[in-house]
Amino acid sequence: MSSILLVEADTATAAFLCDQLTADDYAPAVVSSVEGARQSAAELVPGLLLLGEPAEPHGALALLAEVRAGRWPFDPWLPALVLSASVQEIDVLRAFRYGADDVVSKAAGYPELRARIAALLRRSAEHRAGRIVRVAGLEIDTRARSVRLEGEPVALTQREYSLLVHLAADPERVFTKDELLNAVWGHRSFAATRTLDSHACRLREKLARSGDRAWVINVWGVGYALRHGLGEVA
Repeated sequence: MSSILLVEADTATAAFLCDQLTADDYAPAVVSSVEGARQSAAELVPGLLLLGEPAEPHGALALLAEVRAGRWPFDPWLPALVLSASVQEIDVLRAFRYGADDVVSKAAGYPELRARIAALLRRSAEHRAGRIVRVAGLEIDTRARSVRLEGEPVALTQREYSLLVHLAADPERVFTKDELLNAVWGHRSFAATRTLDSHACRLREKLARSGDRAWVINVWGVGYALRHGLGEVA
């Protein structure tokens, strides 16, 4: 059963879609705001984002940008279908520019919406089947959100996992603290910087094998990198 995160502030539309999706054997989670979408995504790991009109002004585009940036707790590969109240070409093009995979007018009937949801989920399943990221003996299954090191499972928190996935996207590259804070936490502050440091430290400890702590590298004054076999960089 595929889970669908539905973001819609209009209660009548949300109730109708929830009933129809449930009848078609989907598992919808309905929220009305961008913040609600963040909280729900952290709990259920949705298979598709069905994005109507959130309570926040311009919230739909802002949420799309968060998803495509891979900002925690969103998977950047999460398929997103925008349910648009506007049929103007500029609004449709803007939704695609911000990262929508498909756009359907609210004036369209539910059968068309259902067909487009099924198509997106089918393509997503094909893509996710091959989403295994490997760096030396480290293996990350982004579909199952699991991590193994030399074949042994590594238990990570949501934030630790998101941090690792971001670092593993470009091994050897040094990500600045600002980049990591924006991608994983969505903001920057002195307190958040200390939080990043503590999460990176715990991630390094969990990836340790036989005293090897060289996976998560602290590049002093810059940020962090995923480098196996190297020590800390001054």
